[in-house]
Amino acid sequence: MTTIIGIAGSTRQRSYNRALLRAAARLAPEGVTVEEHGIAGIPLYDGDLEEESGVPPAVNALKDRIAAGDGLLLVSPEYNNSVPGPLKNAVDWLSRPPADIRRVFRGKPVVVIGATPGSGGTRLAQTAWLPVLRTLGMRPWFDQALYLGGAQAAFDADLELVDPDLRDRLARLIAGFAAWAGQQRSG
Repeated sequence: MTTIIGIAGSTRQRSYNRALLRAAARLAPEGVTVEEHGIAGIPLYDGDLEEESGVPPAVNALKDRIAAGDGLLLVSPEYNNSVPGPLKNAVDWLSRPPADIRRVFRGKPVVVIGATPGSGGTRLAQTAWLPVLRTLGMRPWFDQALYLGGAQAAFDADLELVDPDLRDRLARLIAGFAAWAGQQRSG
């Protein structure tokens, strides 16, 4: 069994990225589980807060899930041609304290996908994530890409993924990434 930890990078209830993560979980092949996680409720990173109260329990729980998983699926929106602040904030908390970076992120297979109503997709955000992933020592998977532009046309009113070509691409991406992530863990 391969377990992929999926994190939706938007806090909106009707987020296309949350919907894309749900679709990825449903399209995962037999033997692969995509766990859906959100970032709502993670406070803004504040060193004083960390010093006074430590890392928030929700962050520690997510760190444990990432560390136990075979790979990480970041489903990232694109804000102002770059990474979204809420998801970057969550990753900043997840890297605290620095001694936990090795346990949580080092060598972890990761793939970034995303959706946006804009026409350009999330190419720039996915590219902007690369220095962060490199700094954390993660192993990005580049064999397939998915940066969905015009997301409103791919989902119905209930945010179900209805575009058959996109469903097929997403299913192939999840299967390919899961196979690679599983090999990295066993190899």
